[in-house]
Amino acid sequence: MKKTFVAIALAAVCASASVHAASAVESQSVPYVKQDNQRYTLQTGDLTMVIDAAAGGKILSLKYKDKEVISQSKWPETFGSTFWTSPQKEWNWPPVPEYDKQAYTVEEQGEALLLTSGVSPRLGYRIGKSFAVDEKHHAFVITYSIKNEGKETRSVAPWEITRVPNEGLIFFDAPTEGITPAGLMPFKSECGISWYATDVANENRKINADGKGWLAYINNGLLLVKKFQDLKAGQPAPEEAEIQVYVNRGKSYIELESQGAYTSLKPGESLQWSVKWYLLPYDQEAAPSKKLLKCVRKTVK
Repeated sequence: MKKTFVAIALAAVCASASVHAASAVESQSVPYVKQDNQRYTLQTGDLTMVIDAAAGGKILSLKYKDKEVISQSKWPETFGSTFWTSPQKEWNWPPVPEYDKQAYTVEEQGEALLLTSGVSPRLGYRIGKSFAVDEKHHAFVITYSIKNEGKETRSVAPWEITRVPNEGLIFFDAPTEGITPAGLMPFKSECGISWYATDVANENRKINADGKGWLAYINNGLLLVKKFQDLKAGQPAPEEAEIQVYVNRGKSYIELESQGAYTSLKPGESLQWSVKWYLLPYDQEAAPSKKLLKCVRKTVK
């Protein structure tokens, strides 16, 4: 019975999606609930997402029923899902407070929940986050925007960072030999994709890869699939990549990272970039199966 349920769930996801341009979002509605002056809960089917507008517009939680997939650590920079501008070398560390920690203004609309950051005096950008629900496919669609509020033409790329527990499997469509730095993390090849069974080390590690517009993670009986624009060679920001995986030292947390195209913005211009999130039950295996990979690939076609 359990295997039958999983197969039905996977089939539902497989039948759900067709690829569309990152900026082209289908007609959606947002059944959101305002918990207090800071947090909003979005729901579709058995999925719930919690967003904190007062703390960088972060996604604090993503659940299937009562199961959580996002890191719930309380230490700074170790929990939730956030958004930065790329390349990182323009701001280094820590994250830009206007985008990552300070309050966003909120505009409640019938079809979207819109969050808008302040302008960073250092970088001159304003960030927008639009949260929508695809009720038909039980998925969340997040559309990020970056607006150049400065007086000079600047180039920038969007960057989503989702922190998850250091457990389970991570996989994406890219040749293992193309992952850099080579050998830093024990990625393996299975059915034409690269996958990594989480491990523990005494150092921080980060890899880059040119994927096919999706990134997946399995843990705690859940499968998370994120869809985004598939970048061509030369489109990522300098020294960055379409897909990145960061593993913090010890058994603490991992960052699932994806980036959009490096774009030149004149003063007053903006870019948009969408990421579609699926979350469903799945029995974890030692490695991605052909059935699972066929399903994921069909989902992101």
